[in-house]
Amino acid sequence: MKESSHIIARSNISFGTSGARGLVTDFTPEVCAAFAIAFANVIREQDVLTTMALAIDNRPSSYQMAQAISAGLAQINIETKFYGVIPTPALAYYAMQQNMPCIMVTGSHIPFDRNGLKFYKSQGEISKADEAAILAAQANVSPITSLPHLTVLAAAKDAYILRNTEAFSSDSLKGKRIGIYEHSSAGRDIYNLIFEALGAEVISLGRSDEFVPIDTEAVAEEDKVKARAWVKEYKLDALFSTDGDGDRPLLSDEFGEWLRGDILGLLCSKILGIEALSTPVSCNTAIEKSNLFKHIERTKIGSPYVISEFDGLLRTFNSVAGFEANGGYLLASKIKLNGKTIQPLPTRDAILPAITLLSQLNKQTISEQVKLLPQRYTASNRIKDFARDKSLSLIANINKEPEAWLPKLGITDKLNEINLTDGLRMLFSKGDIIHLRPSGNAPELRCYVESDCVSSAQNYVTNVLEHLRKL
Repeated sequence: MKESSHIIARSNISFGTSGARGLVTDFTPEVCAAFAIAFANVIREQDVLTTMALAIDNRPSSYQMAQAISAGLAQINIETKFYGVIPTPALAYYAMQQNMPCIMVTGSHIPFDRNGLKFYKSQGEISKADEAAILAAQANVSPITSLPHLTVLAAAKDAYILRNTEAFSSDSLKGKRIGIYEHSSAGRDIYNLIFEALGAEVISLGRSDEFVPIDTEAVAEEDKVKARAWVKEYKLDALFSTDGDGDRPLLSDEFGEWLRGDILGLLCSKILGIEALSTPVSCNTAIEKSNLFKHIERTKIGSPYVISEFDGLLRTFNSVAGFEANGGYLLASKIKLNGKTIQPLPTRDAILPAITLLSQLNKQTISEQVKLLPQRYTASNRIKDFARDKSLSLIANINKEPEAWLPKLGITDKLNEINLTDGLRMLFSKGDIIHLRPSGNAPELRCYVESDCVSSAQNYVTNVLEHLRKL
């Protein structure tokens, strides 16, 4: 018998901006069991625990990891309820409604040779303090000698569909043609049911039996080309997709142009009448320039930081939400819409912001909704296989001598201000913003840019990353 803290410490698995991530080869049955038992140990310090909810994405490794988690929990007499392949927000929503903690096996958008675990208490996502407690827990873990068969339950899927349809009219999307880029998304067998329940004609596209790592913050050029072609070929009013575990949306307009995630979140918040927002420092400044909100709290990047501001905001404002640059939408308060109540879901969700915008199609196309916002444009990309230590060292060096580094980055504008809330965010005299930071989920250096025109933002990203690759 070993202690969970020792097993986890030797596993090479670490917590990022959202959940524990690592190579599939490092997520051995023993390691998966150790994480589950340690998580249960943390919860039991605060509450009685007899049942844990569990679900997975479509990665080849996810089911076996779920089996190992179930086997580990059985060692401490915790029953596992398995809900199969569903989106992370579907599992989180149902578990919260049932006052159950849960674990989602998913690596989100990162490559298929990696995977991860997301943990939720019965009240919602765990905090950074909870992550530290899981790593430090000294719970006993016995060897995993066999893996149990897991029977799939449908209740979480059904509850998620109901949440995302009951506040909207059954003919909200009547006469509209909505494409779903299914690829290997965990929600691909659910989204068509939601859109059809709202009256849409659904066209399923791009289904894949192999895992496809869709990154909603850095959409691949081939996916941009696919979107434009599909919208034109099938005469679509919009195209919808998500990342691997269905908590980050992709929504295109009627021309097949993908909306940036923060623009989607901004429009959704406008329609829902949100009073106060919590959103990362990397999101578009059109949020402030729109003058739509009573209060905006800027945070570090990552849903735990967004969520950490909710309690304070809820003490002052009636309607509170958050969203990230990746499009994940977090609803902190109940919302009244069309005389119905949408229940809170304070974790990233992909479907609610998309449905909210699509419900306006009988009044305005998506591109028309976007044009009403202040015209600030963002672009982002990343350098893969760029070690976190290397990223942090680079950022520290630039911060020490920014003026000396600007030519090395291909930047000629005057630097006005540096923001170190999360990474290095540089604000320039002409209004452009360049933000460098290491990814919290993978060995990548990310670059975010904001400018007054699309081409300028895209050119800045390309130029800065090309200069960094040469260093």
